[in-house]
Amino acid sequence: MSLLEVRDLVVHYGRLPALNGVSIDVPEGSAVALLGPNGAGKTTLLNTIAGALSPTSGSVTLDGVDVAGRPAYDLFGRGICLIPEGRGVFPNMTVADNLRIALAGQPSSARELVFEAFPRLRERVDQLAGTMSGGEQQMLALARAMGTAPRVLMADEVSLGLAPLLVAEIFDALRKVHREEGRTMLIVEQYATHALSIADHVYILSRGQVAWEGTPEELRSSGALLEQYLGAA
Repeated sequence: MSLLEVRDLVVHYGRLPALNGVSIDVPEGSAVALLGPNGAGKTTLLNTIAGALSPTSGSVTLDGVDVAGRPAYDLFGRGICLIPEGRGVFPNMTVADNLRIALAGQPSSARELVFEAFPRLRERVDQLAGTMSGGEQQMLALARAMGTAPRVLMADEVSLGLAPLLVAEIFDALRKVHREEGRTMLIVEQYATHALSIADHVYILSRGQVAWEGTPEELRSSGALLEQYLGAA
């Protein structure tokens, strides 16, 4: 049994199906990449797992317990943490205050671990979050989530709109947390190369369904798959 299992998940926006029978497995300690074209249903899947959307049918099982349709605060308490697309920070608070709120109840070592993952945040600790660059705000959003030691860390397009050097820095931190701490991750990412550098397993979504699944090595070796679903040669 995987830590997180999604079975036959169906989600509608009004009468329109956004997900149509999606099933994925996220084993404990693994990093799973969720790829696919725009509109494939990737964000919908993460939002449903996190409790922001309720499914029409199907199940989302965490540690053997079906949690589909439960509110987001309940799922967060169970260890499912979603970093949504965009900057999830309090812009009028300092970096220190953002971390203090997010890490309340965590061990005193949690903040230091965050600074080790993102040294740039230590340099900005007294700066208002809203005055930092977009990449630095994204680092702070990641740091807030990672510092709570979630059982499943889900990241939705964390590289969106960022410079390549900052994207590389963010993925270096994610890779380190996954490999050194064994953090379980489900990652939606527009840059397939970055996602594949972390992932143990890959799902490709297309039109609300799983179109393919396999290892990063299998995907890299298939030019036809890359071209068909990701628009890359």
